[in-house]
Amino acid sequence: MTMLTPRTPTPLAPPGPGRRERKAAELQARTRAVADRLAGLSAEPAVQVLQGVDASRHGLTHAEAALRLERHGANVVAQERTPRWFVQLAKAFWNPFVLVLVLLAAIMYWQDPADPGVVILSVMVGVSGLLRFWQEYRSGRAAEALKKLVTTTCAVQRRAGGGASPTTFEVPMDQVVPGDVVRLAAGDLIPADLRLLTAKDLMVAQAALTGESLPVAKADLPARSAQGGLGEDLGQRETRDPVEAGNLVLTGTSVTSGTATGVVVATGSDTYFGSMAGSLVGERPQTNFDHGVRRVSFLLIRFMLVMVPVVFLVNGLTKGDWNEAFLFGVAVAVGLTPEMLPMVVSANLARGAVAMSRRKVVVKRLNAIQNLGAMDVLCTDKTGTLTEDRIVLDRYLDVHGEDDDEVLEYGYLNAHFQTGLRNLMDQAVIDRVDEAEEVVVDARFTLVDEIPFDFARRRMSVVLARNALVDRSGRAEHVMITKGAVEEVLDLCTHVVDRGRTVELTGSRRTHATLTAQARNREGLRVLAVATRTLDTPRESYGVADEEQLTLVGFLAFLDPPKADAAEALRALADHGVAVKVVTGDNELVAARVCADVGLHVGHVVPGAEIDALDDAQLRELAARTTVFAKVDPVQKARIVRALQAEGHAVGFLGDGINDAAALRDADVGISVDTAVDIAKESADIILLEKDLTVLEQGVLQGRTTFGNTIKYIKMTASSNFGNVFSVLVASAFLPFQPMLAIMLLVQNLVYDIAQLATPWDRMDEEYLRRPRNWDAKGIGRFMLTIGPISSIFDIAMFVIMWNVFAANTVGEASLFQTGWFVEGLLSQTLIVHMIRTRKIPFVQSRASWPVMVMTVLAVLTGLFLPFSPLAGALGFTALPLGYFPWLVGVLLAYCALTQVVKTYYIKKFHTWL
Repeated sequence: MTMLTPRTPTPLAPPGPGRRERKAAELQARTRAVADRLAGLSAEPAVQVLQGVDASRHGLTHAEAALRLERHGANVVAQERTPRWFVQLAKAFWNPFVLVLVLLAAIMYWQDPADPGVVILSVMVGVSGLLRFWQEYRSGRAAEALKKLVTTTCAVQRRAGGGASPTTFEVPMDQVVPGDVVRLAAGDLIPADLRLLTAKDLMVAQAALTGESLPVAKADLPARSAQGGLGEDLGQRETRDPVEAGNLVLTGTSVTSGTATGVVVATGSDTYFGSMAGSLVGERPQTNFDHGVRRVSFLLIRFMLVMVPVVFLVNGLTKGDWNEAFLFGVAVAVGLTPEMLPMVVSANLARGAVAMSRRKVVVKRLNAIQNLGAMDVLCTDKTGTLTEDRIVLDRYLDVHGEDDDEVLEYGYLNAHFQTGLRNLMDQAVIDRVDEAEEVVVDARFTLVDEIPFDFARRRMSVVLARNALVDRSGRAEHVMITKGAVEEVLDLCTHVVDRGRTVELTGSRRTHATLTAQARNREGLRVLAVATRTLDTPRESYGVADEEQLTLVGFLAFLDPPKADAAEALRALADHGVAVKVVTGDNELVAARVCADVGLHVGHVVPGAEIDALDDAQLRELAARTTVFAKVDPVQKARIVRALQAEGHAVGFLGDGINDAAALRDADVGISVDTAVDIAKESADIILLEKDLTVLEQGVLQGRTTFGNTIKYIKMTASSNFGNVFSVLVASAFLPFQPMLAIMLLVQNLVYDIAQLATPWDRMDEEYLRRPRNWDAKGIGRFMLTIGPISSIFDIAMFVIMWNVFAANTVGEASLFQTGWFVEGLLSQTLIVHMIRTRKIPFVQSRASWPVMVMTVLAVLTGLFLPFSPLAGALGFTALPLGYFPWLVGVLLAYCALTQVVKTYYIKKFHTWL
């Protein structure tokens, strides 16, 4: 049993439901109301249903359809539209740091419109916002391109006028209206919620609504008259779940075989599908990334709000020039603010999106990449993710549960000779037999007649003539082969094949056969019975009445097999700290079997009905210790996600059906596939072009690399900036001049930040990638206060050297002092990157990527060049004497050594670094 330990328990919310919970409750109430209405229509006679929608079996007239289209609107569900480009552009700049930088630039412009710092800050803000906008805009367009409609029209029966005969027309699905009579055939999408009027051999794939991998049989089940003929359709026994109703077909499902006609009883947002989709429009819930960035942003802003006024006051009081002190305070604010953070984060995420696109992953929302790395719980459906999303014949058994080739042979004959559209199980039987054997079968048998499958009998039969076997009278012998639901076929059997002998099917043998089938059901297999009858009096046609006195041969057992690489992918996710929970609409037995086959510890399988009886606190406790949830509806899936999030987990959800849309939206990262229904793709943050957990595991590692490089920049910059400001504060209190000009601070910051643009291309240590990573504002604050002051020690050492060794101790020599500290400060900031980027010994146990190395060299050369460059005078620099540089090397080496010592202590005490 997978027991999850809460990370950081979320504080209890104040009394009363929050907006998210209210919206979930509204969704549940709306879906329940629609379900109850549809269930009621299922129980009503067909005549009453037609009267209710003011229609007839012959369909609407064109004029009536036009009026209803105007009254009810187009047959489309509420969908979240991609924002216009200018809205996306505005949102790209909506960030706490960006707003702070804009404010600082405005203040600097107000003080001096010619200040180059205004241009510097504007460029930083512009590049960061445009980079984020372009990547998300491009990804959004790629996601839109993935929408592929299988069909856009459906066959509707309409009339030219009141007395005219009905004609079948192909009309766009969005023009279907209540009261339309729709004709369905194999391959059709169901365009609206329909009450069936007629049906023949109708099988419907409902996986998008329920998660069940196998199609289900549908029929209108008319009542039988006393004479045995078909009477009036009086409706079915009422059920609370419209998906289970045999005479309803719902939007979002599709026909796999058979034909039917049905009257439209709901369109658009009034459908069962539409009731779920309505809640998926509007503001998305805050994700793990959003909460983390906000906490870190305000932590750094609080540091700035404390330090800047102190620096301003100290400078004003000691120097007496309040205007200069104000400018210097603004420069310190810029220095404290990781102004490149929005740009570095955007570049990190954009690079992650590009890397994932090479692995056939479309990232719709950039923030989702970090959420993928933080994810420690993945909730996934079963079909197509853990399984191959196809039905295979797993076993063919006699009544004792032992493999028997004769059962396969008879099952194959039944599937091979039927003339109707084969269902998935028929195809699975055929696929199990070699092509050579098919040729032999065609030579040995000839089809005489067939009795097609129907919902009431739940079986089908073929009658074959044995070409090589002729009796004494010269008439060919016929054999009937029946395949169908175990209970229905057993009821028709009088004999059974027992280890090669045909014996009477006694009560004890019947019970034994039933137990054999039930044992396979408990293993998660779908079981069909196979029976035969030798017909001594051959004739040209046969009927249902001939399905009697059968001999039970054995059972065919089917399953949707686990993917070959599913177990390995799950182990890889577990090794990287991601617990997988299966949340499926399929039944408990099937779910348990598949999960066990792929190596998940199943434990107690929790059905959806059990979830409804729990309050949120109880569900949180249950969700933490449960691996498999079965027969869950859309509302229950979303509740499971929220319960896990309330325990402090970053939750991913992988799904492709209509019933997954709400959970996809509520999860920290919603993951879907390009073959998913449109609403699932719209709700998702990430779209996989291949439904493969191996691809997902690579995405998790990419997300952690992206987050690691982001947090690396924040910790390096925040600690370095804090150390610099602390040094400024000390120097301002004792020096007769400013320790560094405002323009120097801005240039130092700019050179350092440009060097950090290579951070997204850095590599992360393998140990860092082994477990989920999350935002930790408290840890960042602790890191700043521990590592930041180290630089101040050596800054002060450089102050002493410049003051005493180089006599830069008067106002006239202020430029030399400021230049000396500028170079030391820039080089120490740049080099210390390599100390902080890894918990190992830099350059020995862990080396940065080549882009980071190149940018480090360029930053160092820039810092050494500026005092001797043509720009030196404009920036206030003075050429440094050669004797300065040995002192510089000594200070930098001592700084690196002490940082490594403190790093070792920090890791030992707090068990973390980045």
